[in-house]
Amino acid sequence: MEHHDDTRLEAADTHRFDTGSVVYDREWTRGLRGSVRCAAGLLGMLLLIDRAAGTLTWWRCALWVTLALLLFLVLLPARVSAGADWLASRRLLRTRRVRTDLLVAARPLDGVSPRLILRDTLGARVEIDPDVLVRNPALWHRLDEGARRSEAAGTLRCGTTALHRLARRIDRETALEVFRTSGLD
Repeated sequence: MEHHDDTRLEAADTHRFDTGSVVYDREWTRGLRGSVRCAAGLLGMLLLIDRAAGTLTWWRCALWVTLALLLFLVLLPARVSAGADWLASRRLLRTRRVRTDLLVAARPLDGVSPRLILRDTLGARVEIDPDVLVRNPALWHRLDEGARRSEAAGTLRCGTTALHRLARRIDRETALEVFRTSGLD
């Protein structure tokens, strides 16, 4: 099933998405394990309580398994990856990808769960958690390279301030991590 904001690879453009130098979110497996643990913990508690009450039946068990599965799907983090001039976010059923060298906008959304929405000239849109970029300097480096090219080419018209603010935050977090690791904090 195709959606209008999924990036379609055209034959002439496939060289832009080479997989030779792809970087991934290093913390994704930790988030996956956390969502599995939460869902399994909920399922275990529901089954234990239902069993202790003496009301456990096959349909109630199926209901609890469905509820735990839904919790797992809600908590499952997106898998973010980046390569030369692209950034992708893979959810359960689809992958969204933007060309970072053709960015048009980078808009931050603040709130309970902050997000960074990236749009490119091809109409593609990716929504990612800025903390993923903070925790993964290699991902940030790939996004920053492409965003600088977009800014230099004049296509990035909205969001340069947000990206510069994010760059300062990442620099600050990296410096603090270096101080912590070296024992200078």
